[in-house]
Amino acid sequence: MFKQIQLNYNFNGLEPYIDELTMNTHYGKHHAAYTNNLNSALEKLPELKGQSIENILKDLSAISDEALRTSVRNNGGGYYNHNLYFDTMTPGGSKEPVGKLAKQIEKDFGNYQALKEKLTSAALGRFGSGWAWLSTNKNGDLQVSSSPNQDNPIMESNGEWTPILGIDVWEHAYYLKYKNLRGDYIANFFEVVNWDIVEKYYV
Repeated sequence: MFKQIQLNYNFNGLEPYIDELTMNTHYGKHHAAYTNNLNSALEKLPELKGQSIENILKDLSAISDEALRTSVRNNGGGYYNHNLYFDTMTPGGSKEPVGKLAKQIEKDFGNYQALKEKLTSAALGRFGSGWAWLSTNKNGDLQVSSSPNQDNPIMESNGEWTPILGIDVWEHAYYLKYKNLRGDYIANFFEVVNWDIVEKYYV
């Protein structure tokens, strides 16, 4: 049974960048629903019991029932994506990449500012609902991409690429505070990213 990642901060801990009402709604309702719906779908798929969410998502074609496959894709993606999203946003922590990750960012993008601009462009350019990603592969390479809905690079690459940072650009992630100003939300998202944690996902 999958469980939501436990926050190490209060719902008002990311203010003024992410407000308490958005956190309460986003984590307490949306993320909770994805988690519950994923577990409900997996009850009908006993052959997947004990598998990690990453293994399930990278091999969705193994689920023969189309309706269950769609449910696991949507809710499993929502569960995985939000666990990463909420974990990498914390009060305090490093405001810029550190360690091996910082060196790889310089190699693949030139510098942190260039990466930030590329992530911002991916998040702004995602039409409708979806995500922008910083992902890595088994060689330690980095790439920026975006995905629709609750998809992610694990699904799209059959596990070749794994996200280490995700920007949620579904309207429920920002609309209560920022209304239609997605760009303002994205700019302020970088104020609460803890790059120490992103580094842990990278190593």
